[in-house]
Amino acid sequence: MVIWITGISAAGKTTLCNALYELLKPSHQNLVLLDSEVIRSAMGGDLGYSEAERKIQIQRIQGLTQALTRQDLIVLVAVLYSHPDLLAWNRENIPGYFEVYINAPLTLARARDPKGLYAKAAEGDLPDVVGIDIPWHVPERPDLTIDATIEEDPALLARRVTASVPWLAAGA
Repeated sequence: MVIWITGISAAGKTTLCNALYELLKPSHQNLVLLDSEVIRSAMGGDLGYSEAERKIQIQRIQGLTQALTRQDLIVLVAVLYSHPDLLAWNRENIPGYFEVYINAPLTLARARDPKGLYAKAAEGDLPDVVGIDIPWHVPERPDLTIDATIEEDPALLARRVTASVPWLAAGA
């Protein structure tokens, strides 16, 4: 079973994933959190941020997610790149897949910009930023869309997400 969270940089993916982890871990010891940047580092940091390399990164996370779900683990995933083909693969190949899209307008993400990515891209110092020079693909069929313009406490948002996930609502 997987909760796959996607959105542009600074949308709140990691914050939501961490809140979900804190909420679920006490009652679900078989819970794993996969954050794209943590996985990138754990895999040796051999990939850059071009669109082709982002696709490879997501394919690695997909394979890891699939392997973990085969071991009856619940997997929380926070990832940026959301090409339609990759998300379609998830639906076909990952059991219990639930997709959450955090819809954050680029203006909001630029205002948040905790890593300074958008500022560096605007200055011409950082290439390969999704939403700037790499296309952002809005997920076509998310199971849940969260409006990032509505500020909500992450713990409350995590409760709203869990209430929307069928296998969690059924007591998994």
